[in-house]
Amino acid sequence: MIVLLGIGLLAGLITAISPCVLPVLPILLAGGASGRKPLRIITGLIASFVVFTLFASWILNKLGLPQDLLRNLAIALLFVVAATLLVPQLGTLLERPFAALTRRRAGGGGFVLGISLGLVFVPCAGPVLAAISVVAANNHVGWRAVLLTIAYAVGAAVPMLLIALGGRTVSTRLRAQGPLLRVGSGAVIALVALGIAFHVDDHFTTALPGYTSALQKHVEDTKSAETRLAKLTGSKPLTAKKGSTADMPDYGPAPALIATGKWFNSKPLTIAGLRGKVVLVDFWTYSCVNCLRTLPHLKAWYATYHPKGLEIIGVHTPEFAFEHVASNVAAAIKRFGIKYPVMQDNDYKTFDNYHNNSWPAEYLIDKQGEIREIHIGEGQYGATEGMIRQLLGDHGQHAIHVPDMTPTEATTPESYLGYERLERFAGLGESDYTQSQIYYIVKPNKFATYTFPPMLPQDELAYAGRWRVEAQRIVAGPDARLRLHFLAKDIYLVLGGKGRVSVLVNGKPTGTLAVSSYRLYTVDHFSTARSGLLELRFTPGVRAYSFTFG
Repeated sequence: MIVLLGIGLLAGLITAISPCVLPVLPILLAGGASGRKPLRIITGLIASFVVFTLFASWILNKLGLPQDLLRNLAIALLFVVAATLLVPQLGTLLERPFAALTRRRAGGGGFVLGISLGLVFVPCAGPVLAAISVVAANNHVGWRAVLLTIAYAVGAAVPMLLIALGGRTVSTRLRAQGPLLRVGSGAVIALVALGIAFHVDDHFTTALPGYTSALQKHVEDTKSAETRLAKLTGSKPLTAKKGSTADMPDYGPAPALIATGKWFNSKPLTIAGLRGKVVLVDFWTYSCVNCLRTLPHLKAWYATYHPKGLEIIGVHTPEFAFEHVASNVAAAIKRFGIKYPVMQDNDYKTFDNYHNNSWPAEYLIDKQGEIREIHIGEGQYGATEGMIRQLLGDHGQHAIHVPDMTPTEATTPESYLGYERLERFAGLGESDYTQSQIYYIVKPNKFATYTFPPMLPQDELAYAGRWRVEAQRIVAGPDARLRLHFLAKDIYLVLGGKGRVSVLVNGKPTGTLAVSSYRLYTVDHFSTARSGLLELRFTPGVRAYSFTFG
């Protein structure tokens, strides 16, 4: 644990000298120069960063509040702090309730300012921060995660404390100009808060190169860090036992099935209760085209081998919010003709139990409850069927042959449309980019007008007209259009709401989609894979989530 805390401390230190810290530097300097106590500023920053990094999403979800509420409140607090610098009596009044937290007298403190900075400070994401985020998202916050987050925050706070002390030193030397310095500091904080509110800070942080990448690689991207972070998140993939053979590996006892939602086509089942049967656990979600291409094989195996002792359990772990809804899952099960049991895994309990990280994924379990095969993704259906037959001891007729539709040609990668996982968007390029960079290009959670670029490189997409870009989806407004430079044989799109989508390829109309439910729609199909410019025109209110290709 000591090593992990050291890694977290160094990772925080590195992020504090990265471009990500630029938006808070003027506030730290101004805060120190205005007479605010640097240690109180940093104490507030550490406290708010730790608490809200670990628990903000859970708190907001429980209260039914938008995820950007705390950031907006923090910006408002910065404006309040700026006002207190112009009116000292207001500052004393507001900070008096927090005086006990810092064991200091009220007045001249900086705790409120620190709290605000902890909410608007967005560190450059690395493996340590990613691990903390995973733990927080899964609500698995234990003492190790809390200590690691504190270590990370303290590491980030050390350079910031030095900056705030520098501001304090300046104010001491210019004591005669104290009132003027205080007013100037208030103006600086107000201007920076205004810039953060309108994402002006994103331009500066993205314009500079990632000069701390090499340092991060030697601290966070090491084998030691990877091993310890995997232990924290519990995301390490299952590995075969020593001594097991390549043709019949043994990954140990199958973890429990923990349903967080309804069961379909069956009463609740348990791994223990299925001893004596061969069990195939299939992780899927109904709007994932890769998952849907596995269904014909699963259904054929179930029809042939269920009477001989095979049980298939579909674990439906949702990727999008609408996939949590039981009636939507039930409709999909009926639409796809699934007869085997399906359970909802809305809180990722079973997904995490199996250390899984992908859709689709199959875990084949023998009659003694041991996992004997793990297959991630599509394909290799013949090998999986062969393993099923071997575990059943079956030498009879094979299942009905189902063509393997796994794409073998190069195609455009899966493309998400909401800002949370937006990739290959016009203006962002091909490299990895931060949430701040995305916010500079799109306007999150509100309707805005977009325009198409003069040209789109291969695999990139762009919006035009009025769109509201949300975390997982985009919502069409007037004249909403979407373009994609694709390479594929089949184009699919997850849509929701009610309305119509007109389809054009290379400027020529090819059809219209009638959107009436939340599901995967086939946009177009070609006899062979081809490249082209797709344009979709939406009626207002239609929701679009992600493209997949075949």
